[in-house]
Amino acid sequence: MTFVQLIECRTSRFDEMNRLIDTWLEQTGGKRTATHALVGKDRSDRAHIVEMVEFPSYEEAMRNSNLPETDEIFRGMVALCDEMPTFIDLEVVRDERLYDDTVRRFFDTLAGAGELPPLNDLIDEDCHSHDPITPQTTIGLDTIRREFRMWRDAFDSAFTLEDVLAQDDRACARWSWKATHKGEFLGIAPTGRQVTMTGTTLFHFGADGKITELWWQHDHLGLLQQLGALDELET
Repeated sequence: MTFVQLIECRTSRFDEMNRLIDTWLEQTGGKRTATHALVGKDRSDRAHIVEMVEFPSYEEAMRNSNLPETDEIFRGMVALCDEMPTFIDLEVVRDERLYDDTVRRFFDTLAGAGELPPLNDLIDEDCHSHDPITPQTTIGLDTIRREFRMWRDAFDSAFTLEDVLAQDDRACARWSWKATHKGEFLGIAPTGRQVTMTGTTLFHFGADGKITELWWQHDHLGLLQQLGALDELET
């Protein structure tokens, strides 16, 4: 079970403490068992510092605590604090990765019926989109929406999300896509054919939770083959 240690202290020497943490990270490289660490300052009391450190389990946290370097940094930390730090040990009983929901909403919206929504609740105004079907990076929400509309005008489609993995400020989705070719696509007249495609999309999120960058990988060649665009080349 995931384990989190919450450390609270008061210090007027935060810069020194920050350097102490950097030294500890260098000394324990490859040995520490923490998977995520976050340090915050209380907005209403700048001397109040809170650190949250995540471990795969309580046992891994104890193994980390028993490192000689950990004992050394603790003594240095106490010396920099105005009072004795406090420690709260937490077993994680609920862990929501909210970016998963954003990714799912994104794909539901792309294939949704009716007019394409503004998407400004999901995508940053200066978002960059990298798609192998487009030689240059697509920059800006308005331009990205035009690209999405091109796909929607050409196909009635639906996405199935096979996997969604989120870590820090990134998420990756593996998807499959089924569609009917109803409109012109890259100069190919509507064929009415049923087509499928698989791919992955990597998302980068900004501080406000909106998508700031997209990287697409999909079987574009396979799609063109299904549309008959490669028939003349094959003969």
